Amino acid sequence: MTKKLLLPTSIVGSLPKPAWLAPPEKLWSPWKLDGDQLLEGKQDALRITLQEQQLAGLDIVCDGEQTRQHFVTTFIEHLSGVDFENRKTVRIRDRYDASVPMVVGDVTRQKSVFVEDAKFLRKQTNRSIKWALPGPLTMVDTLYDGHYKSREKLAWEFAKALNEEARELQEAGVDIIQFDEPAFNVFFDEVNDWGMATLERAIEGLKCETAVHICYGYGIQANNDWKKTLGSEWRQYEEIFPKIQKSKIDVVSLECHNSNVPLDLMELVRGKKIMVGAIDVASNSIETPEEVANTLRKALEFVDVENLYPSTNCGMAPLSRAVARGKLSALSAGAEIIRKEYAG
Repeated sequence: MTKKLLLPTSIVGSLPKPAWLAPPEKLWSPWKLDGDQLLEGKQDALRITLQEQQLAGLDIVCDGEQTRQHFVTTFIEHLSGVDFENRKTVRIRDRYDASVPMVVGDVTRQKSVFVEDAKFLRKQTNRSIKWALPGPLTMVDTLYDGHYKSREKLAWEFAKALNEEARELQEAGVDIIQFDEPAFNVFFDEVNDWGMATLERAIEGLKCETAVHICYGYGIQANNDWKKTLGSEWRQYEEIFPKIQKSKIDVVSLECHNSNVPLDLMELVRGKKIMVGAIDVASNSIETPEEVANTLRKALEFVDVENLYPSTNCGMAPLSRAVARGKLSALSAGAEIIRKEYAG
């Protein structure tokens, strides 16, 4: 980042799409436009989303995932060896069934996926920009593999493709590349056996900051139901943080506000930068700045202030635009309360 700002704010991933681009308040909503109109519509939506982040006072901005329908499959669509016509129903994250594409041949990246979008975003702002990519393990868990017959082999191929994309995103001026790995909260053995290794392959050679986002999912019913089974303490991070601590990943994103994650688990990644989720994306109620500040204060018991990045728990695509705007403003205002406390 160009200047050292205390508590730089950002969101984790998606923001709601305008109703003219895709049906609102719906996850993985289909496009309403096609062809050149779709391209133009995505760019217009990106401009609006960027302006809303800047007006809310966010320090690190992103595209709000306006240019993609799904945080995993939109990347996979551009790879060879994947059949989107003949789909299979598989269980995702051990929680819900989904109709997914099939791997039918060798998976390779033949052209860039988001690089032009990232260049477009870079031209619109001089703030630090972050770009999200799916992580290898989560990609593997969002497909039916009829070719490699090995989650690990497929993950290494995805890691190679992700690394090619990430290097080009860095060249396009992206300051932070974030890898979304919700599957890290479910498949602990795979994370520790090869999931973290494949993520390290995805960031190989990068000089920009890298982040891994591990959440408990969007505020959809299947995820909310799963959370109810986790008991009074959500200790999933305990299984994977030691491996992340040893990795080259710079930033770790975790869910804090309205979650049952014991905040002392952050001690396991001491020294890393932490994107602290201070906004609940599974609720329509807008946090007050003081609620945000309270979450950040609690986190500061376990994170050095220069390493704390206030953020959202997860993406906000299923929320209304008005609610999302309110939450963005609360995040900025809450961070400002803590900044003043430290400045005083």
